[in-house]
Amino acid sequence: MKAEVTSLDSGKAGDIELADEIFGLEVRSDLIHRMVRYQTLKRMAGTHHAQDRSEVAVTGKKMYKQKGTGGARHGDKSAPQFRGGGKAFGPKPRSHAIDMPKKVRALALRHALSSKAKAGEIIVIDKATSSEGKTAALKAQFAKLSLVNALIIDGADLEPTFARAARNIPNIDVLPIQGINVYDILRRKKLVLTRAAVAALEARFK
Repeated sequence: MKAEVTSLDSGKAGDIELADEIFGLEVRSDLIHRMVRYQTLKRMAGTHHAQDRSEVAVTGKKMYKQKGTGGARHGDKSAPQFRGGGKAFGPKPRSHAIDMPKKVRALALRHALSSKAKAGEIIVIDKATSSEGKTAALKAQFAKLSLVNALIIDGADLEPTFARAARNIPNIDVLPIQGINVYDILRRKKLVLTRAAVAALEARFK
């Protein structure tokens, strides 16, 4: 699959060949769904906590005598049916993470890339650099490329001036190649890859 390479100033910078085994797969939405679920569950804090009857601050004294009251028999007020009592089967701190094989996670990433390629939502740029390091100047360059909602993936190291200029632009995310993931690819309209990012992806999956 051949793609045009542009510069940030919307000028032509040649062509590049995108590997079919990465960008040309028949998209499987079930794999992508599994991966998004894996990512969102893994990042949940799981710090929810409700006090059970052994943790609430109430007296442990028996409420009233066992017999002769004409009512039900009860012990202390920490029972769940009483106001101020403990929560029955309440949430406790735990991990929500689920297991997913490494090879399946890698396959899901390739399918996410293929879905963007199939939708025509991949833009390849020569390099992600900013000489001025100014947000306004970079925003003007993005406007030429019609980038208003995009994920930009560069090589292993981001240029500090570019990353600094882009971080204040709404709906624009910049990640190094090692941070690429299915969830961030899908949550942005456009996927912008540099030549270095394409080369790193091909080295990773070939």
